Amino acid sequence: MPGAGRALDYRSDVTTTLVDSRYETPPVVRGLDLTAKVFLVLLLVVAVLYPDFGNVRGKGAAARAIGYPLLAFAVPIVWFVYWRERASFPWVADLLVTVTCFTDTLGNRMDLYDSISWFDDWMHFMNTGFLAAAAIVLTLHRSASLGATIERALAFGVTAAVGWEIAEYFAFLKTSPERLGAYTDTLSDLALGSLGSLLAAFVVHAIWRHGGLLTAAPQLDRLGQRGVLETSG
Repeated sequence: MPGAGRALDYRSDVTTTLVDSRYETPPVVRGLDLTAKVFLVLLLVVAVLYPDFGNVRGKGAAARAIGYPLLAFAVPIVWFVYWRERASFPWVADLLVTVTCFTDTLGNRMDLYDSISWFDDWMHFMNTGFLAAAAIVLTLHRSASLGATIERALAFGVTAAVGWEIAEYFAFLKTSPERLGAYTDTLSDLALGSLGSLLAAFVVHAIWRHGGLLTAAPQLDRLGQRGVLETSG
C-alpha cells in the first residue's frame, strides 16, 4: 500500500533525526548533590553505630540506614540501567531526592525534631514537595499542562506520604509512646505532604513557563523531539 510505505519512511526519518540529549553538568547542583550523598552516608553510619549520638534511638535507625541509601541512589541506578546511552545525568531531580533523605537524617542528628515543635510538620511539607518535584521532572516533559502537572504531583506525593506513614509505623511508632497521638499526627502529616506536592506542581510548572529547568530531564527530550517532528510532519 502506498500510504504504508510513506509511513514507514517517515518513521525511519524520525528515528534517525532523534538525537541523544547531553548537557553540561551544573557545577553547583552536582556539588550539592554529591556532598549531600556523602554526608548522608556518614550520618547514617554514625546513627547505626551510635544511636544516641545520632538522636535516632527508637526512631527506626536500621530502617533509615537501609531505606535512605536505596532512595538516594535510585535515580543514579535507573539512569545507569536505562538512560545513560541516550541522556546525560538528571542532576536536579537527583538532588531533590537526596535532599529529602539528608535533611531528615541531619534533623535527627541535630535533635531538631524534639527541640522545635513545628520542625516535623515542616519536613513533611517540604520533603514531600521535593519528592513530588523530582517525580514531575523525571516523568513529565516540560511542555505538560498545569493540570497534568498537578495530577502527577498529587498522584506521587500523596502515595509517598501514605507510604512514609506506613513505614514509620512499622519501623518504630507501633512500639513508641508517640503512638498515643499518632492518629492526629498522621492526618496532619498527610495533609501537609499533599499541600507540599501541590505547591511543587505550581512551582515546577511556573519555572517551565519562564524557561527554567529546560535541561533538567534530558531523558525526556526525545519526547519533545518526537512531538515536534510529528507536528511538523
